[in-house]
Amino acid sequence: MKIKQIHHVAYRCKDAKETVEWYGKHLNMNFVLAIAENEVPSTKAPDPYMHVFLDAGHGNVLAFFELPTQPEMGRDQNTPAWVQHLAMEVESMDELLAAKERLVAGGIDVIGPVNHTIFKSIYFFDPNGHRLELACNIGTPEMLHKLDEVKWAMLDEWSQTKKAPKHAAWMHGGDA
Repeated sequence: MKIKQIHHVAYRCKDAKETVEWYGKHLNMNFVLAIAENEVPSTKAPDPYMHVFLDAGHGNVLAFFELPTQPEMGRDQNTPAWVQHLAMEVESMDELLAAKERLVAGGIDVIGPVNHTIFKSIYFFDPNGHRLELACNIGTPEMLHKLDEVKWAMLDEWSQTKKAPKHAAWMHGGDA
């Protein structure tokens, strides 16, 4: 078996309507589907929910659950806030910069663009506290080839040492 594609990615939200409106306004995502039940189909637990689906482009779907009877949502306190995030690709640097401008004008704090050598990104949070990244690829085929050649060696070294291998130090101004 081989996965065809990701059907959807689901997160929890505080308010389904606010979330749908925010993603439509700030990221131009269309609201495509709502499913609401008083019982969870997979577990049969009596737990009412609203499940909303947004079009993230090219067959990608971003979904959210509002769970009004559950305790207020939090996040994993043992993981830094920068780790868990959803990264979405934009077509060009012009689009990335225009998105940043719109987000800032909408009162959203934005970090970046951050240069990751093969892509540049901006980072911000949605109204539910989920960290989002918009990224624009800028890597050359040669860069991507060099990274492909060392990926297993890097992973093997990391697995042994738990220290950053230097195989791709060129990405951050160091030696290869």
